[in-house]
Amino acid sequence: MKKWQKILAVAAVVIAVLYIFLIAPGNSKDLSPFQGVAFAHRGYFDNENDIPENSLAAFSAAIDKGFGIELDVALSKDGVAMVFHDADLARVCGVEGKIWEYTCRELQQMQLLGTGHTVPTLQQAMELISGRVPVIVEYKMDLIDTAVCEKGHRILKDYQGDYCIKSFDPRVLMWYKANAPQVIRGQLAEEFWKSEKYAGKPLYLALSYLVENVATRPDFISYKFTDRDNISLKLCRLLGAETACWTLRSSEDYAAVAGKFDMYIFDSFDISECME
Repeated sequence: MKKWQKILAVAAVVIAVLYIFLIAPGNSKDLSPFQGVAFAHRGYFDNENDIPENSLAAFSAAIDKGFGIELDVALSKDGVAMVFHDADLARVCGVEGKIWEYTCRELQQMQLLGTGHTVPTLQQAMELISGRVPVIVEYKMDLIDTAVCEKGHRILKDYQGDYCIKSFDPRVLMWYKANAPQVIRGQLAEEFWKSEKYAGKPLYLALSYLVENVATRPDFISYKFTDRDNISLKLCRLLGAETACWTLRSSEDYAAVAGKFDMYIFDSFDISECME
């Protein structure tokens, strides 16, 4: 082998080792309560039949079916952890403005999708669930403020039941790693580079390939199911990481990933009919 070939071979090995080091997961916690569980995305909602997403009614429906629950958390103007997905209130509440522009009291007077249900607090949601099914708490970071982690953890730290947290934003996982390392944390991701919105942005390319794992060391990876062939996702699984897929919306979606993930996040159909 020529000298330059040896140099290239050594460089390739160094790059491969560095890559593995960057994306390596944490793998230090027991995730057995979550393995094989189907999680109802924003609760087992039916927006057309008075069971709106991220409502107490949707969480009750999920519990009745024996599904785990995935819910979203964001802060109100007065710093209360609220269960709500969108940054804007228009789609779900028919109100102009952002969730952080309204107080908890104001939000709890807003109807979800024209029903009698209103925006719940995280405290209300967890009291309702009360350990009956496992919960995935997704932190929203539209304001890029980890205060949502602090406020959420104040409620979750005394919760008597199985729960874990996840976020697209690595800063959430970094906060938990530093302040509550015992809590199971998951990195949300997809192949962002496929979207025109994120194309050409190095940060999102890094997120697509889970390079931020070097700072977060997640216990599990939650990846968009249509991007399941991502090389970093596959390597993380080989390295022992648990994986969740999001968001399945039909029996065909489930058939495409059955047995390939440890957790399944779904909505818009009854996944139990496929998992029997």
